[in-house]
Amino acid sequence: MKLIVIIPAYNEAATIGTVLARIPWNIPGVHEQEVVVIDDGSVDGTGEAARKAGATVVSHSENRGLGKAFATGVEETLLRQGDVMVILDADNQFDAADIPRLIQPIVEGKADFVSASRFTKENSVSHIPLYRVVGNKFMAAFLNLASGRSFSDVSCGFRAYSREALFHLNLFGNFTYTQEALLNLHFKGLRLHEVPVKVVYFPGRKSHISASIPRYLLQTLKIIFRTILDYRPLIVFGGVGASLFGAGAILDGVMVLVYLNTGQFSPYISVGIVGIVLNMFGLFLIVVGLLADMLNRIRHNQERILYLEKKQMYDRERRF
Repeated sequence: MKLIVIIPAYNEAATIGTVLARIPWNIPGVHEQEVVVIDDGSVDGTGEAARKAGATVVSHSENRGLGKAFATGVEETLLRQGDVMVILDADNQFDAADIPRLIQPIVEGKADFVSASRFTKENSVSHIPLYRVVGNKFMAAFLNLASGRSFSDVSCGFRAYSREALFHLNLFGNFTYTQEALLNLHFKGLRLHEVPVKVVYFPGRKSHISASIPRYLLQTLKIIFRTILDYRPLIVFGGVGASLFGAGAILDGVMVLVYLNTGQFSPYISVGIVGIVLNMFGLFLIVVGLLADMLNRIRHNQERILYLEKKQMYDRERRF
């Protein structure tokens, strides 16, 4: 297998050399290896530091966000005919020496996607901010509810993707990609695994992504909700619509009982009006859910065509 290690970096000149030096070579099952740093518009000399450390550098002319840097990494991996892509943070919080363990399930043909996990019982984390623990638990609970899976870490930036997984990925978020990629591959039926790793958080260091916690939560929830809406529209619209219709039906039932007992609707006419409004709005959302589900089937066909076109294009280049 050919391994491509992708490192998105934004103003990480101080740590990029250390990260690159820790990347292992001569990994079992890997016959060829490249390291590519995606310099996302850094202004501190990150790209030059990475070149001096021996990495190939692909630069964005301006800061486009982690989601775009990840997309560039996927494209570079496929263009370079990689069989496995590892995505690794540039801030040295993860130990690149864990790459062999991370890719092992893919090398053995047991997984299409492997995420490092910072929050398993057998793992320990140094100096992790409390907001990261709470935020990850909240996000994990939300994604697990949506997917029916049991992920312990849904925001980790240390992951491995098989070539097949990369062909399937179609992401739209600029801000981040971690939750969207996980849901995207889950809904497409790919094999997802987690591997516990150790991680070190440096006291006082601020993340470029989560420097503003409210903004991070808002942007991440927007991406998650949009992804769920794309792949499970009938559950979202239909579930809300059925709930509203059910609430309206209860109010309608109350009005019927009032009429049977008193022979009139007064003084509860407003209850009946609210019930009818809920019925109508609930039915409307159910119809929207049915229409969205029809569009979702078209989307599945389009994504299948896109998958086959990408596979044909990149594999043709691979043959020649």
